[in-house]
Amino acid sequence: MLQKGDKNQILKRLPDLHEAAFAAIDCLNCAACCKNYSPRFKTPDIKRISKHLSMKESRFIDTYLRLDEDGDYVVKQTPCPFLGDDNRCSIYDVRPSDCERFPYTNEDVLVNRARITLKNATFCPAVFFVLEKLLEAKQNV
Repeated sequence: MLQKGDKNQILKRLPDLHEAAFAAIDCLNCAACCKNYSPRFKTPDIKRISKHLSMKESRFIDTYLRLDEDGDYVVKQTPCPFLGDDNRCSIYDVRPSDCERFPYTNEDVLVNRARITLKNATFCPAVFFVLEKLLEAKQNV
């Protein structure tokens, strides 16, 4: 379904499918992404979040982050330490760019990184919704 021949057609459909997914799905009812996985915390994210928390960057890193096997900073534990009991993010306004972009249902990551897309579909209802709609459209052609 995510083959190169379909890429341009899929990319044209993503904005509408993204909107439809989030009209039907409320992330606050799920938060599986925050409960099970970690975004990458890039240098600008670390600077912005540590400033917001009035922490030195080194202390922020020591307190919350670890290096993963790819050399990226990720949270030390799951669920994310910034996820509240109400599934709201306590640093939402300054969250990492990976969190802001997730689940990538409105950008080319969905097509260009099929392995990540399929993994995300296993826990994110929005990704599953978009893939299901793309599959339905392909079957109706």
